[in-house]
Amino acid sequence: MTDFFSSLSKVIHTSVILAVLLFLFLFFSSGGISFDQTFWSWLFRYLHVVAGVMWIGLLWYFNFVQVPNMSKITDEQKPAITKVIAPAALFWFRWAAFATIVTGLIVAYLNGYAHEAMTLGIGSGGGKYTAIGIGMWLGLIMAFNVWFIIWPNQKKVLGIVESSPEEKPLAAKKALIASRTNTLLSLPMLLSMVAAQNLY
Repeated sequence: MTDFFSSLSKVIHTSVILAVLLFLFLFFSSGGISFDQTFWSWLFRYLHVVAGVMWIGLLWYFNFVQVPNMSKITDEQKPAITKVIAPAALFWFRWAAFATIVTGLIVAYLNGYAHEAMTLGIGSGGGKYTAIGIGMWLGLIMAFNVWFIIWPNQKKVLGIVESSPEEKPLAAKKALIASRTNTLLSLPMLLSMVAAQNLY
């Protein structure tokens, strides 16, 4: 059993199998599900939530755990963070952001509210469209920050790309401000998404 839990690959593959088995149980216990627009909307919403959990989870890891505790780590230990942990976390962080945005836009398209949401419900009665639209725009701003501010500057900080000793502190400051901006926007973004699904 210890061997199983020591392997992330085995755990993730088993989790996927359990999710598929649960889906099949729900599928057959309800007399079958049509593979129609409702099904695809559900599937992409599920993938959207999974990617979003990874994205925001890592955002909060950086802001609640890694950054506040870096000053407590000795200089000898810091390369373990900057050369191993941070690059791996940033890989999952940026691609989870990308997947969250893509699956979210697909869900909006499949449910027929992409245009109404992107225009914040103006001329469409507001309400749900305004709420989901605010969430979508906040998500797009946050994803922009990830790909065009945080990641390029973190590459300089971590030595993935060449930069001068003078550039690194400035790059670190830019990445931190963008990351804290995303943390600031994360709760309003999540509130808008949940409100759109539950208050209207």
